[in-house]
Amino acid sequence: MILSNIFTILITRLILRSSSFAFIKNAKIKAKAIEKDADFLLKDAKIRAKEYEFQHRQELDKTLLSLENDLKEQTKNLKIEEFELQNQQNILKKYQNEYIEKIRESDKILEKIGGLTIDEARELIIKRVESEEQTRLSNMIRKYEERARNESEKNAQYILALATTRFAGEFGAERLVNTIKLASDDIKGRIIGKEGRNIKRLESVLGVDIIVDGTPRSITLSSFNLYRRAIAVKTLEKLIDDGRIQPARIEEIHEQVTQEFDRDIQKEGEDVVLELGIGIVNLELIKLIGKLRYRASYGQNTLSHSIEVAYLAGMMTAEIGGDEILARRAGLLHDIGKALTHDSGGNHVELGVEVCRKFGESEVVINAIYAHHEYEIAKTVEVATVCAADKLSAGRPGARREVLENSLKRIQTVEDLAIEHTGVESAYAVNSGRELRVIVNASILSDDDALQLSKTLAREIENKIEKFPGDIVVNVIREKRIKSVAKSL
Repeated sequence: MILSNIFTILITRLILRSSSFAFIKNAKIKAKAIEKDADFLLKDAKIRAKEYEFQHRQELDKTLLSLENDLKEQTKNLKIEEFELQNQQNILKKYQNEYIEKIRESDKILEKIGGLTIDEARELIIKRVESEEQTRLSNMIRKYEERARNESEKNAQYILALATTRFAGEFGAERLVNTIKLASDDIKGRIIGKEGRNIKRLESVLGVDIIVDGTPRSITLSSFNLYRRAIAVKTLEKLIDDGRIQPARIEEIHEQVTQEFDRDIQKEGEDVVLELGIGIVNLELIKLIGKLRYRASYGQNTLSHSIEVAYLAGMMTAEIGGDEILARRAGLLHDIGKALTHDSGGNHVELGVEVCRKFGESEVVINAIYAHHEYEIAKTVEVATVCAADKLSAGRPGARREVLENSLKRIQTVEDLAIEHTGVESAYAVNSGRELRVIVNASILSDDDALQLSKTLAREIENKIEKFPGDIVVNVIREKRIKSVAKSL
């Protein structure tokens, strides 16, 4: 029995050893196969790398050849200009020689005819010849000045044409209303709410005019403030999707959407700065750049206008030989103050200068902000191109609508009048400016104060707003809400 067990153990070991040898052999075979595959892949990668290198070397050679041709063309033009200058110098030398020869001839003639001395004769001839040559020289100078003026005008027109044809910016026009599509007309009733409670809260919180009329499956939001209207549209869409349209939910969703817009504004600004390649910009300025998306001037979107000015100014500056990146930076920031006018009021030029100085922008950028509205003269070529680009962008046919802008400025002024008063939390001009809704702090103003404020604002509008169509109704809303929280144990 013992021998049998020993024999069994020996046989088992032999089988295991044989299996191990076979496994090791198979592993070595597989390793060699993997090694061959790796060598093949390495060789294939090297071949692809060489092909890639060859392809890009060809593209680089083409680029270098193009640059070399441009350099030859510029050298050729420079030689032509040098030749013309040498020619003019030869002509001038010829006139000088003729002048000396005439003096010599006149000396001989006067010496023979008159009793004048050589010095007296020379003085007489010099005066006469000087008069003749002065006239001829003046004519030459006038001719070359005229030629230089024509050449400079042609060069300026060429640069403007080149910049405008190389950059075809999208036309950014803004409307005063947004339409929201509804799945069914039943949603209109939920938006209005019981006794109009929901729509009143929506208009109070969002600061827009909500028009619910007979148009099937749609409602309209109206406001001159693009930023406020964009938030209102997004808030209403979320409320409709959520289905719970009630006063508390309205404020909650509005707060969420406002925070989302703040993040989107920052990303918008970052994308624009990256796209233009203007270097590092302060984070607060980036937010203001993004906010320009929701600002319009004469119906033209301010961010689109600023990007267009940046590109045009950069291209023109590059043609002239200035700092292209600095010109693009100044072009983008020349209207940055418009991002602050809705909140701060005042002149967008002064606001722009203030915020750019605060965050360390260069004097070129400051000068561009001042100069594009002629507060200062352009001190550098970069600023001059920004001013030219601003006029190009704003002056395109149909780019701006002055009647609309005047109406928007009047509506903004009405809101600003209300905001200046103590106790006013917010003010919204709705119904195309025919109604002013003023939300006041109930803990600061009493009912009597609210009544007096309504009358005061009505008088100020009559005295300070020169022209406005029809009547403007002033509604002062005083609401006191008390909130408590029941905490679970």
